[in-house]
Amino acid sequence: MLNRITALAFLGLVSGASAHELSKGPNGGPLVDVAGRHVEMVAKGTELVLYLTDAVDKPLASAGTKAARAIVQDAGKTTTVALSPVEPNKLVGMLAQPLGAGARIVISATLADGLALQARFTNN
Repeated sequence: MLNRITALAFLGLVSGASAHELSKGPNGGPLVDVAGRHVEMVAKGTELVLYLTDAVDKPLASAGTKAARAIVQDAGKTTTVALSPVEPNKLVGMLAQPLGAGARIVISATLADGLALQARFTNN
């Protein structure tokens, strides 16, 4: 119960000031801007992939990323998914089941350069 409350509080604390949706990314997923860096989320089946790019959409190295995770709120359940860096510019995790419409996903990680990255998505 405490984990669920913590996760819901975390979802509520991420504001539009830290990340805002730009458009669709080159891989077809929603794209958000986080401190001049772009994060695109693509969910295919049970695979969750985040593509990292810089302000001019050049791949941003994912090597050295620490504490990467996704908090997923879907169909009344909240789960945490570990994300692993996959070169050249991806963070990848496995979901227990495909995302439902309206699922909320909050990504957090610390990039190798020390930037604390937080991005919020809603699955459409």
